[in-house]
Amino acid sequence: MSVARQQKDTTIAEVRDRFARASSAVLLDFKGVDVETITAFRVEARKAGIDYKVIKNTLVQTALKGGVYDGKKAVADVLTGQTGVAWSYDDPSIAAKVVRDFRKLGEKQGKLTVKCGLIDGAVIPGEKVESDMASMPGKNECRATLLATLQAPAQTFLRVLQAAPQNFLYLLNARERQQG
Repeated sequence: MSVARQQKDTTIAEVRDRFARASSAVLLDFKGVDVETITAFRVEARKAGIDYKVIKNTLVQTALKGGVYDGKKAVADVLTGQTGVAWSYDDPSIAAKVVRDFRKLGEKQGKLTVKCGLIDGAVIPGEKVESDMASMPGKNECRATLLATLQAPAQTFLRVLQAAPQNFLYLLNARERQQG
């Protein structure tokens, strides 16, 4: 086996593993984007815990074979031109949020376009990634909402328990002022 073939097989295995572990992925087209801007995007992605890699389309197609995205026409249709993949492992919406925020930074950053988003076996069209996928609450936001929902009945119960003695004290204070 040639060295080039071994490198391709290694890359395919690595990409397949990333897709298997990822909670979501965003496929990007960086046509017309300069190296400096892509480097800045890589830095932002790394800060957020996102893996970003530029991969040949044929290698992505091969890596997706046998997985949940195998045979999805929407993925095959976008695998043209230059493709970069941003994988998110913990928070499904973080990759889309980082892309959306980065694109808002300026004209050069806006040239980075979204081909599609992949989440839980579903393919989200590029135009909906920033509007739908990026607006999903993050993992910590969901936890906070759940915690607040779980605490609400207990807080309401405590307020009800404290209301009677508190109202009685108000009555005594009012009576004291009346006799005063």
